[in-house]
Amino acid sequence: MARDARPDFIEALARGLDVLRCFQPGRPVMTLSEIAGATGLARPTVRRILLTLDDLGYVRSAERGFALTPRVLELGMAYINSLDMWEIARPHMQHLVTLTNESTSMAQLDGSDIVYVTRVAVPKIITLAVTIGTRFPAPATSMGKVLLAALSEAELDRVLALPGRSGIAPRWRPDRAALDAALREVRARGWALADEDLAPGIRSVATGVRDGQGRVVAALNVTVHAAETSVRTLTEEHLPRLLCAAADISRDWALLGSVPSVVHDVRPRPGDLATAG
Repeated sequence: MARDARPDFIEALARGLDVLRCFQPGRPVMTLSEIAGATGLARPTVRRILLTLDDLGYVRSAERGFALTPRVLELGMAYINSLDMWEIARPHMQHLVTLTNESTSMAQLDGSDIVYVTRVAVPKIITLAVTIGTRFPAPATSMGKVLLAALSEAELDRVLALPGRSGIAPRWRPDRAALDAALREVRARGWALADEDLAPGIRSVATGVRDGQGRVVAALNVTVHAAETSVRTLTEEHLPRLLCAAADISRDWALLGSVPSVVHDVRPRPGDLATAG
């Protein structure tokens, strides 16, 4: 029975997807009868679908039935490969903004600066305009402290030796000893606070976002106006939400990195066996 009365609905395609979806964990091989029972389709219909899927390389004949092939991964990879890291992060950032009613951003290191790579903003009176591509001196920002704290000593030396290109003169310009002490604190607690270090009225808290290997590859923050939000509110109310959002993004990035970018069809082609050896 057709599920959709619209003239553009392709019932045959829907049935083919039904057949692919009926293979469940613990049932890698299914007989034609089992597939017909699981999908509610007639046996002749299931047989034609399986023959078509076999010809396309998505199923193969197996002992006592049929099994999926690795090529079915292509059906999901088109979606996965169409996304980038920042698109994956954005829904989590939007949820964080909903919870805090404050702006959130992500940044990466570029030399001794941070560069904003994505942002979800709410209308607020703020002294510095921030857009994608904006640069700030890393030591004076919460995201910069997080990113610097994740570096090895040699990497940190190299980065700090590079001249900044932000054009911003921050309020807090620590010497190396003061910066090292601040970064040790960040490493110990896993997050960083910048209390008007960059400019008057700008207060933020940040934490790292990690890839599948556990490396900090970006930082995520919540930014508030100092006249509206106290440090206590920022760290006791917004910080736990920020940490949850960063963990969720890190999890999704790990999943993105765990899947292959290309799935190859490894079935023998006509002539392969004749030329082998």
